[in-house]
Amino acid sequence: MCLNFFRRWFGWPTRRPLTSDEAFGRWGEGQAAQHYRASGATILAQNWRNGRDELDLVVLERQVLVFVEVKTRTAEISGAGYYAVDNRKKKALRRAAYGWLKQIGGAPHRRFDVVEVMVCHRGTVRILQHRGVTLFGKRRP
Repeated sequence: MCLNFFRRWFGWPTRRPLTSDEAFGRWGEGQAAQHYRASGATILAQNWRNGRDELDLVVLERQVLVFVEVKTRTAEISGAGYYAVDNRKKKALRRAAYGWLKQIGGAPHRRFDVVEVMVCHRGTVRILQHRGVTLFGKRRP
């Protein structure tokens, strides 16, 4: 309550409640995080922001730093989440990943994954992980 008062007083942006689509996306990110934890990976960050860019998950899998984009879909929505990561989105993810790498001082082994969380008709959840999606290109910093 007090924090919101200071936000209004100083003109800082107030946090708005999540829309239903954003809440559904956050739920999917939680499902993806559980998927990585079950495989023995460590979640380093969730919804990490670098300016206007965001990384859904940053995961340490053995000695590989994994940047993860999560796409949550229902069975009614057509189209795979993998194809929703177009060149514009990849550019934003690359900027965010470089921000993370700059903050930690780099990482020799890194990878980018797209995880699709599909909620089927009867409430079952299917997770499809696309490992090693090209994000960094041939020249890596």
